[in-house]
Formats: sequence, structure tokens, C-alpha cells
Amino acid sequence: MQSYERFSYVYDRLMEEAPYGEWVDLVKKEADTGKVLDLGSGTGECSVQLAQVGFDVTAVDLSEHMLSVAQDKAIEAKLPIKFLQQDMRNLDTGEMYDVVTIFCDSLNYVTDLEGVKATLAKVYQHLKPGGIILFDVHSLYKIQTLFVGNTFSSNEDDISYIWNSFAGEEEGAVEHELSFFVENEEGLYERFDEVHYQRTFSIKEYKDSLREAGFDMISVTADFTTLTPNQTSERLFFRAVK
Repeated sequence: MQSYERFSYVYDRLMEEAPYGEWVDLVKKEADTGKVLDLGSGTGECSVQLAQVGFDVTAVDLSEHMLSVAQDKAIEAKLPIKFLQQDMRNLDTGEMYDVVTIFCDSLNYVTDLEGVKATLAKVYQHLKPGGIILFDVHSLYKIQTLFVGNTFSSNEDDISYIWNSFAGEEEGAVEHELSFFVENEEGLYERFDEVHYQRTFSIKEYKDSLREAGFDMISVTADFTTLTPNQTSERLFFRAVK
């Protein structure tokens, strides 16, 4: 798992079209209020929106840089969000929650199955009886067909990027190589590079890992719908109950 370093400062620009409201709606379907643990919280967009609709939110991320951006948002919005820098595989907040979320494919940064199992086991320990875990991951189809071997780019006035995706060493893995060109205060463009490694697993492997952690009532849907995943589904959504 990696920290996002300088990427954190341009992340929100790149994610302007991300459906944060739909992730928040998934939580609202489960509860009107309560304690939510937002794992892999990134720059805190989901955490802030969850707090704005009345949830008591704790946000956890591995990246100090991401948490710094998120904390600034919470202060500006006057929201009492608790921020913790932790590896989700070794989660220990000392509290119990009604809902734990791992949204925006954050679990795909855990690139070995044992790490996924460790994360889910830790989540189980942090949930109240009857508590719910919600997470989404890239499908194998998306990793192997839509990412690997493809190049993506964007060219705006103050920020541009080139994003190349290559097959990772393991099945279901992808390496993203990103080059950013960002305008500075002097009007000059600075380049910085990031490498991100993600991996996904089969639906069966995720479901087996949830059961091994102790979860029950496991359901899987696709692409922000209530539909069962098919061979070309891109984002898989898991819901399970303690």
C-alpha cells in the first residue's frame, strides 16, 4: 500500500466527477444516524459528506498527506470528524461502529489476499453486533480489460496528466504510472510522477474472506445498482452484517 504524497494535492481535481453522493446514499440506506468508520478515506470527501448528513464519523487513511487535506476540509466545514493515520490491515481505533465503509476501491490497494482477510477481520472486531460493512472494488474485468494496456490523459489549463496502466506481477493486479504537470504560482509547469499498484480478486474470494472473518448476510451488486454483477461489471459492491 502506498501513500499518495503530492498526488493528494491534485486528487480532488481529478475526482471532481466522482459519485461521492452515491456512496453516501449507500450508508444512508442503512442508517439515519450512528457511528461510521470511513476506511481509506483519502482526502475526506465521503467523510465530510457523511458528517454533514448527521453521522458521527471517524476517518482512517494510511497517507499523512491525504489526511492533511481531509482535515483542512473538516475544519473549514466546522465538522467534528476524527482522523487517524493507520494501515487498515492493523486497524485499532478503540471504538465500535454501526457502519464501516471502504469506498472508492481503497481495498484494491491491499494487494494480497491475506491482507484483505486481515482487514476484514479487523473491521469485524470494530463493528457493533448487527453492524454493517460496505465496500467496493474494481472487478477483474475492469482491471484486466479496461485498465491494463491502456493510456488515459487530461489536458487542462493548470493541470494535465498522462496515465499508463500495465499488468502487475500477480493475477488481477495493475500498475498505474502517472505523470502530472501542474502550474505553479510563477506560471511554470512542474512535473511529478506517481506509481500506484492495485489488485483485485474474484467475487468468491471476497465472499469467502468475509465469511472467514465472521460476516453473514453477504450480498454483492454492481456499478451503483441493485443488479447482480455480470461479466462486464466494472465496480463490485459488497454488503455484509456482523
